[in-house]
Amino acid sequence: MAIALVASPMLWTGLRAQTAPAPRRATPRQTEGPFYPVMLPQDADFDLLRNGMLNYSQGQPSWLEGTVTDLKGLPVRGAAVEIWQCDHAGHYDHPGDGGKIDKAFQGFGRVAVNAQGEFRFHTIRPVAYSGRAPHIHVKVKLGNRELLTTQVYVAGEPLNQRDFLWRGLQGEEARAALTVPFQPSPDGLRAQFPIVVEV
Repeated sequence: MAIALVASPMLWTGLRAQTAPAPRRATPRQTEGPFYPVMLPQDADFDLLRNGMLNYSQGQPSWLEGTVTDLKGLPVRGAAVEIWQCDHAGHYDHPGDGGKIDKAFQGFGRVAVNAQGEFRFHTIRPVAYSGRAPHIHVKVKLGNRELLTTQVYVAGEPLNQRDFLWRGLQGEEARAALTVPFQPSPDGLRAQFPIVVEV
């Protein structure tokens, strides 16, 4: 009986060690780039495939989904996620890009995360342009604070290896954190992008 009593705490300690959460790393930062909107569009919701009354039918419809959590794995309530990207022809909604964007493509979206820290955007699979691999720009804000600016890339995209910003990420773990598969689903491609921020 004494042996059992001595052994039990050891077993319990071992169980706790196995179930302790793994340390989390913040999602790597990347440059904002030159095409963050000068003026936010009137329509800036989750659906980039509908701009006002216009419906966008180019490119590959995709869902970009994920969560915003802190280093402890807790949802960052009150956070807002923004994305911006070029249209199917590689044009941004920005005067520096000549105003050539397809007007049916919203080009920018912003959503508030839910109580679980979840967000969701309806957009297109990003496309390449002028030496850049396909990517979507992402920004996370909490009130007036900017918690993260980064870019998300397409897993398996051959152009990643030639993209100077993707190659500049420090190590395979950092690249994996920003590179996600766009997988087929019944309503278009679907990509999961978990975001970890330091609050």
